[in-house]
Formats: sequence, C-alpha cells, structure tokens
Amino acid sequence: MRRSLLDWTTDIGLFLLASAFAFTASGAAAPQDLSPRAEFYDLLAGGLGCAALFLRRRWPVPLAVTLLVAGTIGHFFTGPIMVALFTVASRCQPRLTAWVAALAFAPVPVFLLQIPGDSVEETSQSVTYFALVGASLGWGLYRRSRRELIRSLRDRAERAGEEARRQAREDIAREMHDVLAHRLSLLSVHAGALEFNPGAAQEDVRRAAGVIRDSAHQALEDMREIIGVLRSPTAEDRPQPDLTDLPSLVAESRAAGTRITLDEPAAELAQPPALTGRTAYRVVQEALTNARKHAPQDAVILAVGGAPGEGLTVRVSNPATAATGRNSPIPGAGQGLIGLAERVRLVGGTLEHAHTGDSFRLDAWLPWPA
Repeated sequence: MRRSLLDWTTDIGLFLLASAFAFTASGAAAPQDLSPRAEFYDLLAGGLGCAALFLRRRWPVPLAVTLLVAGTIGHFFTGPIMVALFTVASRCQPRLTAWVAALAFAPVPVFLLQIPGDSVEETSQSVTYFALVGASLGWGLYRRSRRELIRSLRDRAERAGEEARRQAREDIAREMHDVLAHRLSLLSVHAGALEFNPGAAQEDVRRAAGVIRDSAHQALEDMREIIGVLRSPTAEDRPQPDLTDLPSLVAESRAAGTRITLDEPAAELAQPPALTGRTAYRVVQEALTNARKHAPQDAVILAVGGAPGEGLTVRVSNPATAATGRNSPIPGAGQGLIGLAERVRLVGGTLEHAHTGDSFRLDAWLPWPA
C-alpha cells in the first residue's frame, strides 16, 4: 500500500522524535563506563532502531517485539520502543496489543527487584519507563478507538443516507401509483366503454371522449406536478389532498360510471390532522381504483367516520364478482394494497382487507389525536 504525503510526514516526525529522545534522555541514562567501541555500537544499534520505525505500518508487532528485546541490551531504544508500542495499540487487535503490553511491562518488576534500596536514580528511571510505556499504549488505544468511532459514524451516516434514498424512492413510487392509477383507470373504463359499445349514440361517444381527454390532461398535470416536486429542493410547498377533496374524488369516479353510496359524508366531519386526512384520501382513492378494475359494474359503499381521540375510520366495500383476478378488465401489478398498507402503517394506523361472503371489504383506521 502506497503511503500518502501525510503518512510520510508522520513517519518522519516520529523518527525525529524517537531519535531526539533516544540520544538525549536515554543517552543520559546510559552507563558512563562504556568503552568507546561499545558506546559506538550502542549508538549504532539505537540509530538502526529509530530507522526501523519506517517499517512500523507493515510489521507493527514484529518490530515492537524486536525493539523490546533489543532494549534489554542497548541503552538508546526507549524512544523507538515507545513509538512502536503506540503503533501496536493504535493499529492492532486488542489481543495482540495485550500480549505486546505484557512483554513491555514484564522487565519492570525485575528491574525494581534488582535495584538497591538506596538507589533513587535507578528507581526513578524504572518508574519513568513504566509511565512512558503506559502513556504510549494509552495514547495508541485512544487513537484506535477514535478512528473506529469515526469509521462507525461514517458508516452510520452512509447507511442513513442510503435508507433515506430508498425511502424517497418508495415514497415516489407510492405517490405515482396513487395518483396515476386513479387517472389511468378512468381512462381505461371510458375507452373500454367505447370499444364495447360501437353503436353508442353520438352524444354518449362525445361525452366519453371528453372524459378521456380530461382524464388524460389531468394525468399529465399530475405527472408534471410529481416531476416538479422531484426537481424542487423542497417538496413541502406541494398542495396535498385531504378529506375536503373526497367529494371531487367521488364525483370523478361517478362520472366514470362507478355507482357510489356515501353512508357518512366526510364533509360532516371535523378536519383531522393533515397527515391523517391525506392518508384517508389515498385509502379511498386506491379502493375506488380497485373497484373500477375488478368490479366496474357494481356499486361501492363508502363510509368515513370518526372523531378526535377516537381515530378516523374508512370502510369501502363492493361485491366480489368473477371479474376479480386475472379476468379483470384493467391490468394491475397487485402492489397497490401492499403500498397502501405500508402508508397506513407509517402513520400508526391499521389496514385490513378481505373477502366476506360475496363482497370485498377494506377497513382502515387512522389515529386522530384528541
């Protein structure tokens, strides 16, 4: 692995620091009765130990062990030993660090036992060595934990970003399905009516063509609005439907030929929170779209009720006919109810749908704080 400029700068700085420490503090503690030849070899060994620090990234443990062993003989290894211990603690696994630390601390009790009781200087040197080893290992462990924390925070941020992007894609797909499926099902119903009634009166054909044109135009407007939201840095400005828009939704479906009975008109309800009202609107929209797909000739019964503190309930039911399933006149991927259930779950509500006897029923409950 190639070293960066920062790596080279750090290694050179640590080399100079270890050399300065080795040939000042450690040198001052060296015996004064060494022969010139022995002192030369001692200095040479210390210099090689400092130069070996450039290998600390590739072989941290072997280098630390070698320097610790050499330090029992030479007198100029304290500086490189401290740097090597720091490297082991900051780059190696805790188990390896513990073994190297044990090897580094092992000579201290031996030295203390061999020191005469009145030798304050030698006792001070041993205590200083002990403190330096502990400080080097502690600083290395701190750097390692800090590096792992930064890596963990970076990974968490990346995962959060990916989750946000995934959630945004799902929201876009759900919104496009909710909006466009409703419009396109209206188109399909009226186009199918023209196809299966070639002898219809001119006025009926003109009215159906007008509805198709209006629905296509509205679908394009909805698509343009969604694309505009995607391009805009803030999507909060986009007007969202709520319960007050249910009458127009019902009117559109009735214009497409769907017979709808309102048990409890939503206009008589108090206005729930925006998120609750928007979710209820999407529930009704998906239910009416499915009714047009699977039972276009049958009546739909819609009931919306609730109050603050009790929640908002939406019930949509229609007869289950043979048109359901693969013989449905309008194709569908079957993902609408899945996405709708997820939408309801995200606001803290529940969604149930099932065939009961000869009808299909969809029940939704949404929270409505008091």
